[in-house]
Amino acid sequence: MNRRDVLKMGGAAMALPAVGMVEGGLAGVRGHFGTTVRSGICLNNARWHPLSDGAAQSIEEYIAYKKRGIWNPPDMVSETQSQVKAAFARLIGASAAEVGYCNSTMAGENIVVNGLMEKLQAGGNIVTDGLHFEGSLYMYEALSRQGIDVRVVRPKDWAVTPEALAAVVDKKTVLVAVSAVSYVNGFSHDLKAVGDLAHAHGAYLYADLVQAVGAVLLDMKALGVDFAASASYKWLMGDMGVGFLYVREGLLGAALKRTVWGYKELSENAYHEFPGDTPGDEVFSWTQRKDVAGFSELGTYSNTTVMALKYSLGYLERIGVASIRRHGDALKAKVKVGLAAKPGFECITPAGSVGPIVTFRVGDAETAKRRLAGAKVDVSWTSDRMRISPSVYNDASDVTALLAALA
Repeated sequence: MNRRDVLKMGGAAMALPAVGMVEGGLAGVRGHFGTTVRSGICLNNARWHPLSDGAAQSIEEYIAYKKRGIWNPPDMVSETQSQVKAAFARLIGASAAEVGYCNSTMAGENIVVNGLMEKLQAGGNIVTDGLHFEGSLYMYEALSRQGIDVRVVRPKDWAVTPEALAAVVDKKTVLVAVSAVSYVNGFSHDLKAVGDLAHAHGAYLYADLVQAVGAVLLDMKALGVDFAASASYKWLMGDMGVGFLYVREGLLGAALKRTVWGYKELSENAYHEFPGDTPGDEVFSWTQRKDVAGFSELGTYSNTTVMALKYSLGYLERIGVASIRRHGDALKAKVKVGLAAKPGFECITPAGSVGPIVTFRVGDAETAKRRLAGAKVDVSWTSDRMRISPSVYNDASDVTALLAALA
């Protein structure tokens, strides 16, 4: 296991179906995604991950609770929100106090960038790369047009090395912002090396985790990540509307300035204006939470997604990210070997990448698209790039079907 392959996990697992490793895959998992398997062959989990039957049931239980309308204690939602946040923190080797909710990965990255804006406007710069998420590149290009010094390192051979980043990082660099695993081709940064580079110049490291967490072993402290964010609808097997922001302990306030305000950031509050209120000098008083939730959480988040995550994060802990990684690596290797024997398929995922994605440039993309559609094999297409992203419920038969369709 190398220095990127680290995960601290703890806490009791939820009561879940038994799973285990067998030759060629994960035993028992395929049956937990019955609707998905019956619908065709999905090798496009990096787009949005299908809901497991267990996650769907958890959502249905919440819907039944909500349909009652009567706010009877215990409030299942508040307790579940805390449990889910703690489970995510365990997946990235963080404390629950270092994690807060946000709406999406981009929402988290915006909080980080805006929180560092004073330093950026005072002459600091941002370093990122061309394999970062498209929404992030849009944000940084827009900031560049407003006068912020943004330096985008272009990939070479579909990768961005620490040495390439080092060529543009300097003493004025405030933030190095990268995707832990690129959605473009599955390239994975050596986050420890990038973090060391940033810190050596007095800068911070932000990592987009959306294509990594749940599929790749992570430990924010061991990797030197200062800020990170992730949505929950990909490898966390949740849905849209709930994301997570990680801020390393000690950075709130001093390094990262507050830029959003909302009632979820408060531990206590009281009116002093109306009859029956406790007397006070102000209309409204409050006590602010001291954790990341007290810094990032504006208001309401999707309870249906939280309920899906209540099941899914326990499911991930039960299987274990290390087992998920081994399973995915085996399926990716089968894809690579199978397509290497066919003309017109160029693998553009660099060797050594640890993410759950493998991408190819396809010489006759239109024919390949037509054949895969006819075989009911779902992958992702961007121009001539075919992105394949197997998950826990896929097995060797799915890869065989893909290769047969492309024969």
